[in-house]
Amino acid sequence: MNLIDTFFNWTVLQGALPMLMRGLVTTILLGVVSILLGLVSGLLMALLRLYGTLPLRAVARIYIDVFRSIPILVLLVLVYYALPFIGIRLSSFASTVLTLSLVSCAYTAEIFRAGIQALPRGQFEAAEAIGLNFFCTMRDVVLPQAFRIVVPPLTSNCINVLKDTALASVVAMPDLLKQATQAQALAANPTPLIGAALLYLLLLLPLVRLVGYFEARHHASSR
Repeated sequence: MNLIDTFFNWTVLQGALPMLMRGLVTTILLGVVSILLGLVSGLLMALLRLYGTLPLRAVARIYIDVFRSIPILVLLVLVYYALPFIGIRLSSFASTVLTLSLVSCAYTAEIFRAGIQALPRGQFEAAEAIGLNFFCTMRDVVLPQAFRIVVPPLTSNCINVLKDTALASVVAMPDLLKQATQAQALAANPTPLIGAALLYLLLLLPLVRLVGYFEARHHASSR
């Protein structure tokens, strides 16, 4: 067999396409849920890290450091295979979402923290001078400005979460990579893996370009 028949076999790809599309839907669902949970929990973690009591700041700092350091694959295996020993049984979908959300929360918290601390101190003093409480200051003054700063790194983090969904295949989640691997085994041909790579590219390339767009806008507005 030549290169085309081995890696770019159109007949094999056509046969595997339904499986790949089902896997793509699962991958997108995993990514979207994990990203949303990571964004919300990461923002709360950043606020605890900056403005919580001393014990809460310490807990937040430890959480962020630990979950930015532990490999995602190791954490996923622990969540899926170790938790049942203490009576907590999660599906492969829930295990993957929990793992990705925990790690995304840590990275998102640092991104938000950097964005908030990048704001001039005068913004906080002005909010305090006009009588805004902490909640109103965050909602109306700080977070809208910080969000514009952190959009590029947040988008990059979202891309990483979507790519990390491929690890779900380790816990038998029928994501895009798992479906491609099964299609490869059925066809005895690696073409489905090439098809999965192309689908990942189509999914992630627009987001990569979006990061560049946001960075260009940020640099232009900061001049």
